[in-house]
Amino acid sequence: MDVKTFAGGLHPPDSKEYAKDKVIERCPLPDELVIPAAQHIGAPAEICVAAGDLVKKGQVIATAKGFVSVPIHASTSGEVIAVEPRLHPMGKLLPAVVIKPDGEDQWDESLQQQDPDQLDADALKKLIGQAGIVGMGGATFPAHVKLSPPEGKKIDTLILNGVECEPYLTADHRMMLEESERIIDGIKIVRKVLGLETAIIGIEINKPDAIEKLAKECAPHNIKVQPLKVQYPQGAEKQLIDACTGRQVPTGGLPMDCGVVVQNVGTCAAISDAIRLGRPLVERVATVTGPGIRNPKNLLIAVGTPLKHMLDQCDGLDGKPAKIIMGGPMMGQTQLSLDVPAIRGTSGLLIFREQDLPRKNAGPCIRCGRCISVCPIHLQPTTIAAYARLDRVDEAESYNALDCIECGCCTYICPATLPLVQSIRHIKGGIMAKRRKI
Repeated sequence: MDVKTFAGGLHPPDSKEYAKDKVIERCPLPDELVIPAAQHIGAPAEICVAAGDLVKKGQVIATAKGFVSVPIHASTSGEVIAVEPRLHPMGKLLPAVVIKPDGEDQWDESLQQQDPDQLDADALKKLIGQAGIVGMGGATFPAHVKLSPPEGKKIDTLILNGVECEPYLTADHRMMLEESERIIDGIKIVRKVLGLETAIIGIEINKPDAIEKLAKECAPHNIKVQPLKVQYPQGAEKQLIDACTGRQVPTGGLPMDCGVVVQNVGTCAAISDAIRLGRPLVERVATVTGPGIRNPKNLLIAVGTPLKHMLDQCDGLDGKPAKIIMGGPMMGQTQLSLDVPAIRGTSGLLIFREQDLPRKNAGPCIRCGRCISVCPIHLQPTTIAAYARLDRVDEAESYNALDCIECGCCTYICPATLPLVQSIRHIKGGIMAKRRKI
């Protein structure tokens, strides 16, 4: 087996044994769905319904505002009982549509099925945008924007991210095992949009069943499956491109600057549904897991489902939650409450109890250099973090702080338990604020 990887990174315990063998189950609808208008990178959508309106599943309830934006759709049929600010995964109150399901789960009759073979690239991109498809790996970048490189940017390679390198998460793994036809169909559609033939699915070798299954099923479609070393953050775009092609994304650049577009395997499945079934992105698979969860699962959830409802489907927690994370433990977002709703980018719900969390006070940097050795971008995290603590924006910028992908490798490996990635994230905000004033 030709196993590839990138320089740097590390290998934390993957802890996938909790849910990797659990088949995907449909999560029952909660008593109410809280659907935020902000579920993607770019301008939030503009809500276009009001309390008292009756909506159908897949109906537009918030319209896109600009090119880097997508519409938001109702996740089920029912009544809009409120349009108001609700707690958002970002940690603050943001506009949301609250729907009381009617139990019918009826799709909007206006949604139309299409044959991708009968549509050109522009028509396919338009439908993908209208369906609200975003990156399902957690980044939530609008898919139609990724599929629209500027003139002069020649794209020759499509890379599919089936890595799922975050510990604990197994949703993409189960998707590759159970929904491979949808994934492959979505890959073929994306290939047509980009006008290319080369497509590579990167999968870490801790998923041998997925590698075997997809290698067999992809061969007739000229799609290559590339086994990858188990090395975090193998699934980050720049590292995945490096491992699969040997190409380097330039500093400050994007994958398209080296002729590559990267999409998540779950995104491709959603693209297939958007074209062939006319169904917008209103549900996704998410892993609910953690040491204290009584029955970890991979759930097919409606967008807007409260985290508490997801936990209840897993027979609850054996103890009290001490840390709630949406996503994985390395790059996920800590949540304030289980009342927060799952959104399009929610790949998982991870809960730790007090006894699951090691406690150690941060100490002084001992200049060991471990953070430098594991940084996949080859930065100097401790230096940037030191400037961050002093609010010295210019110096931090000169050390390429904006190139940090916030993977958390430096914080994980630091023997002094310094919050390096958190400090770098803070100074990145300062750098961007400075640039907006110029």
